[in-house]
Amino acid sequence: MDHAEVLLIGGRAGVGKTTVGWEVSALLRAAEVSHAIIEGDFMGQVHPAPEGDPHRAEITESNLTAVWANYARRGYRRLIYTNTVSVLPETAGMFERAMGAGVGVVRVLLTASDVTARERLTGRELGSELEQELEGSARKARLLDRHAPAGTVRVVTDGRSVVEIAREVVAATGWVGSDIARRRS
Repeated sequence: MDHAEVLLIGGRAGVGKTTVGWEVSALLRAAEVSHAIIEGDFMGQVHPAPEGDPHRAEITESNLTAVWANYARRGYRRLIYTNTVSVLPETAGMFERAMGAGVGVVRVLLTASDVTARERLTGRELGSELEQELEGSARKARLLDRHAPAGTVRVVTDGRSVVEIAREVVAATGWVGSDIARRRS
């Protein structure tokens, strides 16, 4: 494999991106597929945002570039990257700059109803930001639904197990034989 590939797992808050990302990693490990995983939210978590970078895009890209360079030097060519808006078209340039021209991109948008997202966020957000997360989640769900590019694989998470969802995501990558993704329990 001479070029890098990235699996972008996006979706509203409460959809299960991080959990699904880790389960995708487990399936790939079971199939002995070399890969790295990055929780994209951590790449730009600073306060205050750097001057002139209110959306933290520049620092996120710098951090992604540095971390990917470390992985690539060690021979890794596949990356699982989870982040709410990672599937949007405007992120393509960041991954090409960070991972190299010709990077293969698979976009997966996880979806969940407002009810499911609320249940999950209510169980997860124990601090002072629950209402903000709920509002942001609904807003991002609409944005993602409207702007995810053609070819984005949409995976419904309502009422499904994490393993079942991850199998569908792995199948979208083509990184393992479909029989391996189906067998793993």
